[in-house]
Amino acid sequence: MIQVRLQFLRRFICRFRQFLLLFSILFSLLVVFTQPAFAGIDDDRYDGNIFVVYAGNGSLVPPQATLAQALAEHKPAILTFYVDDSSDCKKYAIVVSQVQAYYGNAVEIIPVDVDTIYQKKTYSPNEPGYYYTGGVPQVVAFNKAGDVILNEKGQVPYEKIDDEFRKVFDLLPRTESAELKRRSFNEFSSELAQ
Repeated sequence: MIQVRLQFLRRFICRFRQFLLLFSILFSLLVVFTQPAFAGIDDDRYDGNIFVVYAGNGSLVPPQATLAQALAEHKPAILTFYVDDSSDCKKYAIVVSQVQAYYGNAVEIIPVDVDTIYQKKTYSPNEPGYYYTGGVPQVVAFNKAGDVILNEKGQVPYEKIDDEFRKVFDLLPRTESAELKRRSFNEFSSELAQ
């Protein structure tokens, strides 16, 4: 009886070793012959949310408010139409993050993935689909009254958006004001050291 059990145990161990060897060979072949997903800023492959991956800013998605809420509160807003698998949008995510760095507390920044726009025949003026013209990236900026102050497709430079919001907030033109510099997050404060 003990010999039968030992013989069974030996066969089981032998077959288990064969199974592990076969599994490791198949897994090795899978690792060697599968191509990694090479996505980058210069191609149109999906590799995650563009604001997180390329702008280092996960706070933009999902947006804090809808366009309807921003217009109802008479708060300036900016719609940014994008898709995650567009090289132009990937490059533009950095500009949107820069706008948030300077105007994030005063302006409602609303990124809209165009793939999520519900298709219907007509939209109301408080829906993003009303302003979408079919290209990405697209930027639509609103003043406090809800009027469109900027509506452009393509790589709209930060300076153009900044100029429009300087008018909204009655700030000096960039040429007449000091350069805005944000403090480093880890900057040493001499006031605290005294």
